[in-house]
Amino acid sequence: MKQQNILIIGAGLCGSLLALRLGQRGYNVTVYEMRPDLRKTDISAGRSINLAFSDRGNKAMKLVGIEHKVKDLCIPMNGRMIHDKEGHTFMSNYSGREHEYINSISRGELNGLLLTEAEKHDNVTIHFNKKCKSVDFENTTARFQDYVTKDEFIEDADVIIATDGAGSALRKSYYLKKKFLFSFSQNYLTHGYKELSILPAENGGYKTYKNALHIWPRKDFMLIALPNLDGSFTVTLFLSHSEGDYNFDNLTTPEIVTEFFQKEFPDALELMPNLVTDFFENPTAALGTVKCSPWHYKGNTLLMGDSAHAIVPFYGQGMNASFEDVVEFDAVLDKYEGDWETVFSAYEKTRKKDTDAIADLAIDNFHEMKDHVANPIFQDKRKIEMALEKAFPDSYSSKYSLVTFNEHIGYREAMLRGRAQDKAILNMLDDGIIHATDDLNVILEKVKKETDNILDEDRIAKTLHH
Repeated sequence: MKQQNILIIGAGLCGSLLALRLGQRGYNVTVYEMRPDLRKTDISAGRSINLAFSDRGNKAMKLVGIEHKVKDLCIPMNGRMIHDKEGHTFMSNYSGREHEYINSISRGELNGLLLTEAEKHDNVTIHFNKKCKSVDFENTTARFQDYVTKDEFIEDADVIIATDGAGSALRKSYYLKKKFLFSFSQNYLTHGYKELSILPAENGGYKTYKNALHIWPRKDFMLIALPNLDGSFTVTLFLSHSEGDYNFDNLTTPEIVTEFFQKEFPDALELMPNLVTDFFENPTAALGTVKCSPWHYKGNTLLMGDSAHAIVPFYGQGMNASFEDVVEFDAVLDKYEGDWETVFSAYEKTRKKDTDAIADLAIDNFHEMKDHVANPIFQDKRKIEMALEKAFPDSYSSKYSLVTFNEHIGYREAMLRGRAQDKAILNMLDDGIIHATDDLNVILEKVKKETDNILDEDRIAKTLHH
């Protein structure tokens, strides 16, 4: 049974992890990747150089037995360091529990590690510089073009799984061939992003606090920075393409860019003598959400990772969600191995509601990060939540904690419970029913009661709606 040939399109984070796991399970796995081997060339090209790695992603690293190797690539970030216009900062922890934090990790290092681990298996082969042009999902074949020779060739397999990202060739084939009812949506934010950097200090150290995700929230736009192992920070500017006094369309000269930073992010500008160079060398990229269904065609082909559900980066869950896809897929294989059609449909059935939820949460968090984190009532809410998590580590988790640190709860459940809690706390703060200074036992009681009421109302509303 195991001599089955699996073709994986795309050797990014999700594809390389999937290849490693299926290799461990004894399948013959062939992976085709359009880019060169990132272990031999630098190909970051304006994609996020580092990412937030948290418990859901780590669950996958445990599954394939490499969590210790991954830990060496991580820099813990205990919270958000918020910078105002005057350069004052305050730290807002991610959790009231000491052991809960997220990590900054290098995309290239992690991807390289996964590729190397996958290639340790004789039954896994990875080919680079081969672009997938289209997939014939009825006959389970894929057409590729070699970037170097320009030759085209066709590969066939028992099963094709596409982990080829937001611009997926398999998804395009589903859509264009019109052989079955395929729903697809792609929604862009009016904002785009650009990667910048804070270089290491002269002595190789960090120019600002290392163990935090730095945010400069400015209502309609924001800057964030994540630490790298070499002492640098990867900085990302999120800004409207065309609206507002300053936008990507009108930041066209070194003078305007510098003026914008002097006005909005003076303390960041001081750490970025290389700003202008970075700004004009690095591309401006779009931010979009992709949802589609079905993810699979019979037992032949399957979309996984960003190709099935690309999301905006504001919950730090894009990579974690794709890694969790592999964990969920592996659990379904344990049940139905040998029957691909059942495996694919059972996997999609359990997984899609959760990936839809994290897509929606990521957009919520976009507004939260650029605007609400600086809002006093929101800051009171965070204070209360931190205090509750600290005082009652086993009986309270904020929405952020439910999503980020509770890897045994699905994203959808975390979203519903978390949103209800947020609503409960904000409403009660606004109505003066609770205050940040009240007794925590009393607050917890009120929050739990109000949260349950909101969840019940939502449930009733849904039943009536159907």
